[in-house]
Amino acid sequence: MPEPDDNASSVRRAVEIGVFTVLLAVFLGVSYYCQDPFGLTGEALAHSIGVIVAAGLTLVMYSFLYRDNPLFKIAENLYVGVALGYGAVMTWRMALREEVYKPIFMAPTTEALGEALVWRTVPILLGILLTMRISRKYSWLSRYSYCLLVGWGAGVGISVYTHSYVLQQLNAAIAPLQDAVTQGTWEPLSGAWFLGAFFPMLGSLAVLVGTVAVLFYFFFSVEHGTAGRTVSKVGIWFLMISFGASFGNTVMARLSLLIGRVQFLLFQWIQMDQ
Repeated sequence: MPEPDDNASSVRRAVEIGVFTVLLAVFLGVSYYCQDPFGLTGEALAHSIGVIVAAGLTLVMYSFLYRDNPLFKIAENLYVGVALGYGAVMTWRMALREEVYKPIFMAPTTEALGEALVWRTVPILLGILLTMRISRKYSWLSRYSYCLLVGWGAGVGISVYTHSYVLQQLNAAIAPLQDAVTQGTWEPLSGAWFLGAFFPMLGSLAVLVGTVAVLFYFFFSVEHGTAGRTVSKVGIWFLMISFGASFGNTVMARLSLLIGRVQFLLFQWIQMDQ
């Protein structure tokens, strides 16, 4: 005798197959009615098929909201494969062909070939060493390339990050104070004074206090006393505000993507009037 759980699973699978068949028929019918691919030729036909495929993949991706299913896995793997293939083609067209193939194998003169070999032999060898990572026996050779990449990246990144995230932010924090002192011609307690001097200085002061408090929160070399714990709590509040703002920006970005796909389905696939 079959178990009750097996019967329930069989019934659910049958219902899901029936619902999927109905949804597939509805999708094909709507696609045929709205896009009419059989009545088009040339670029119009290619665009119509592209819209239908994009709409189908979009709906399949959103089927994960119900539960994980084979169609979602197929679409997920297809996305990863297409992205990988696109990345490989772009790497060839923008890097390997322009920096390796053309300068060496399509050099116009012997002097150009010699110059290309002088400047590109070492980078090519380092790139080949990176591929040794796939070999268990010779994977240690890739460490030389990785060490050079990490060291070069750290050396370049220190100057860039110092200029972008330290000096520029200090300049942005000090600029309102400097403007208020050197260029401030506003009358005290007037509307222009609040907008042009008070609020910018208040914002700069908040940034300064938040930066010092957060840095002190992560400073573990000395024990935090009463005053230190207070400063650390202020740093925690600034961290929570920062994390909340970052989370809000992430949610807004995801909602923007959702709105974009819904607009695509409504205005390009179904072709509703805007």
